[in-house]
Amino acid sequence: MLRRILSAALAAGLLAGVLVSVLQAVTTTPLILQAEVFETGGGVHDHTGHDHSAPLPAEPEAEDVVTRTALTAAANLITGVGFALLVVGAFALSGRPVEAREGMLWGLGGFATFTLAPALGLPPELPGTIAADLASRQAWWVFAALGAAGGLAVLAFGKGWWRLPVGLALLVLPHAVGAPHPDAFGGSPPPELVAQFVAKSIVISAIFWAALGWMAGGFFKRFAS
Repeated sequence: MLRRILSAALAAGLLAGVLVSVLQAVTTTPLILQAEVFETGGGVHDHTGHDHSAPLPAEPEAEDVVTRTALTAAANLITGVGFALLVVGAFALSGRPVEAREGMLWGLGGFATFTLAPALGLPPELPGTIAADLASRQAWWVFAALGAAGGLAVLAFGKGWWRLPVGLALLVLPHAVGAPHPDAFGGSPPPELVAQFVAKSIVISAIFWAALGWMAGGFFKRFAS
């Protein structure tokens, strides 16, 4: 069983990591590079209007793009394998037969847990964006992810009348407490750039998790023999 878990996780995680790296290279990485230009250029934009004294972002250098893409791809491969181990391990612990379609549902559960629930309070951030203390944000992110994981697990596997109220309570609790936010919102990147980054990051994460779950389920069944 251990060999089956490792083989399925390695195959699914690496492929999903390659997929998300390609998507990020043409969507979010250019936005990050532009935001860094605004961050170092001295111009500041707040969410009440534009600071027209801020310089327009220059085209990022080819070497910077290549370096950023390579480092991001390496991180994505490691992250993909790590998350795949969690997903495939959950397959094994559930004791249920899992195929590609069922695996995709597990993957979407991972998306809800690790991306959607935390993003409701702390959306993805571009460089130069004003944010609360890093330690506070990290603690709340973990709180939101654990609440989502626990709530979804209770709703999916719990039995009895209590699973609905308990599951919903776990989902809502982190957001009722509230995510940490700065006293004022704003930063150097224009709000239009921030909005694009948030939307594209969440969509790419959904694609990543759906593909990861689908491939993990398929490989988990294939390596059964």
